[in-house]
Amino acid sequence: MLAALMNLLRACWQPSDRSVHSGSEVVGRQDGLLWYKDSGQHINGEFSMAVVQANNLLEDQSQIESGPLSLLDTGPYGTFVGVYDGHGGPETSRYINDHLFQHLKNLLAGFAAEQQAMSADVIRKAYQATEEGFFSLVNKQWPMTPQIAAVGSCCLVGVICGSMLYTANLGDSRVVLGKLVKATGEVLAVQLSAEHNAGIESVRQELHSMHPEDKQIVVLKHNVWRVKGLIQVSRSIGDVYLKKAEFNREPLYAKFRLREPFKKPILSSEPSISVQLLQPQDQFLIFASDGLWEHLSNQEAVDIVHNGPHSGSARRLIKAALQEAAKKREMRYSDLKKIDRGVRRHFHDDITVIVVFLDDNLVSRASSHRGPTLSVRGGGFAPAPNSLAPSTTPSEPRAS
Repeated sequence: MLAALMNLLRACWQPSDRSVHSGSEVVGRQDGLLWYKDSGQHINGEFSMAVVQANNLLEDQSQIESGPLSLLDTGPYGTFVGVYDGHGGPETSRYINDHLFQHLKNLLAGFAAEQQAMSADVIRKAYQATEEGFFSLVNKQWPMTPQIAAVGSCCLVGVICGSMLYTANLGDSRVVLGKLVKATGEVLAVQLSAEHNAGIESVRQELHSMHPEDKQIVVLKHNVWRVKGLIQVSRSIGDVYLKKAEFNREPLYAKFRLREPFKKPILSSEPSISVQLLQPQDQFLIFASDGLWEHLSNQEAVDIVHNGPHSGSARRLIKAALQEAAKKREMRYSDLKKIDRGVRRHFHDDITVIVVFLDDNLVSRASSHRGPTLSVRGGGFAPAPNSLAPSTTPSEPRAS
């Protein structure tokens, strides 16, 4: 009895700098609002991962999965990276973290008889299945928790399979490639993902072309462009209140409801997807939520990774972003670190960074290569499927 009580007390005791375990494997450490895994090994090389919380509830979710990409043990094999930047609450990003990769594995297993290979179409269908699943969840929970209709998430995915890199994006998270220039030894930043933030003129033009009858499809509000004056991104998973008119009514909070009815979805869940052959000069990939890119340019981020050791690179990027955030508010970085979650959101957003280093010898192997199986969730925890904690104090319905 006493031994059981002591074990319970040990489980409840969580010091400020602690190791987070999955089975017997240490998968990360936590220091206040910062969680990090400085180094790890995936099939195609090394990786570094870090997350810092700013919101009252962490709205960023993320994962790296390496090994079989299908439910079938015969392959293909590769590395999957996901960064899910929630807004309005954590429910959608958590749902994506629990379901998107599983949909991808199911689809690849289902295609095995025809072509057991990764493709842009497989990724697109995995996004679609995740969106439809979240719609079903909103429909089920609407009578009890109608505010779930106003929760959404950006969704950035990268898949390395064989020598191919597939990137897919909804919203304004970003993946940047560090590419070596052999003649000079420099490493240049190359952005691989298309973004869907209303602050980008081409995105506003796209919205106007899709909704020519709606003069208020984008509105400049408090010096920020927003779709219908509500949300910064034009594409997302979730945000059902702007996709299905039957959820844009009471008992949804009045600040989310549109006065005029709409017949077609205002937001899209169609990802922008790119496919490219990885080259020997391709050194590393930086996957990060918008919180990082608010404070660092693509080249600044690439320089930080290039000029330091692989281990801890994600944590150094977050530190650089927080130092810049503190500088903008004319305060010391050490003082910013003392500000608790919730209040911290006035200074910076949740920030997730995953740096994936590319070992050319490993990348060039066929996608049937059996390497180490890895599964890590950003923040060091993995919520059970459909375990959606209510967002008691939802954030503004912004992009990130």
